[in-house]
Amino acid sequence: MRVAILGSGNGGTAAAFEWAQAGHEVSLWDFEEFGENIAAIAASGHIEGRVKFEGTAPVRYAGHDLARAVDGADLVLVVGPAYAHEALGESLRGHLSTDAAYCMLPSGCNGAVVLKKALGLDLLDDTYVIGETGTLPYGCRLVEPGVVRVTTRVLDGLFVAALPSTRTDELLGKLQVVWPQAEAAANVLQTTLQNGNPVLHPAIMLLNAARIENTGGDFLFYTEGVTPATARLMQAIDDERIALGEAIGVRIVPDPELGVRQGYLSEATWLKGYNQGIGFAKSQAPRTLDFRYLTEDVPYGLVFISELARQFGVPTPAVDTVIQLASIVLDTDFRAQGRRLPADLGFADLTPEQVRAL
Repeated sequence: MRVAILGSGNGGTAAAFEWAQAGHEVSLWDFEEFGENIAAIAASGHIEGRVKFEGTAPVRYAGHDLARAVDGADLVLVVGPAYAHEALGESLRGHLSTDAAYCMLPSGCNGAVVLKKALGLDLLDDTYVIGETGTLPYGCRLVEPGVVRVTTRVLDGLFVAALPSTRTDELLGKLQVVWPQAEAAANVLQTTLQNGNPVLHPAIMLLNAARIENTGGDFLFYTEGVTPATARLMQAIDDERIALGEAIGVRIVPDPELGVRQGYLSEATWLKGYNQGIGFAKSQAPRTLDFRYLTEDVPYGLVFISELARQFGVPTPAVDTVIQLASIVLDTDFRAQGRRLPADLGFADLTPEQVRAL
């Protein structure tokens, strides 16, 4: 297949390596302000992989010409943080093809919905195959421009949904060419709610706030940061997320259970599962509280969960507490700045039956 990857950060570079090494024609695109990694790959003509990925993989094109990158593509992977989704979607206007499938990798909280809105499409317009995954298929970091280190590869539980879900099988079929561990979710609300980052990151950040500020993040985020108290808070958030899923008719897998399936954890428990998890063993804490674990996972993830739960009558005291504490410690009203409110996404008047039909 010909695969275009939009976004040259950690996840985009890892995906480009894997699809290219599997023998597919890969192009890698990004905005001009993110040129360092693109320039290195364009100069060498390949990406270097380390740890789980080894060797080099050739890239057909690396640059800033979007029309060239997506020309003839069978699959377009849109890989970036939640705050970049609107810009990435707007860049695709005028470049869509009914021959290609488009996938937000990962959802990052309703990524497929945001993409369709940025493209000017109705949510249930099925002209194009547009969807999302619940998570990245990797734990990865750029070591230097053109070099990506992959420490964990998701073994199972890579949930996928198209919007509308009637086209999920088409998207799934293309993704399974390289990611056989991909499996169909009920709909994009399941893939969005299954994202574990808002469950884990804010709780660990807030309960280790003093340590982060005193040491500049000089400790292992999960190994040292997950204590019995932290584990209880993460579980409380997860329980509320699962209850929301039940209210709208989608099953959310508890995060420790999914962590074992994916290969991050060796046991499905909240304490030892995370502070002894093989996939998290070397994860360093952020140097500052002003980091995406709060600035992305709270306004994009937890605020959405809280507001959707309120719509369906599900209490979320733990989620609401974390939103409030994060707002205080960073002197930012994250609820007022909620980036993915149900009303803005077109969910405000939906019944549970209509949600299940997405």
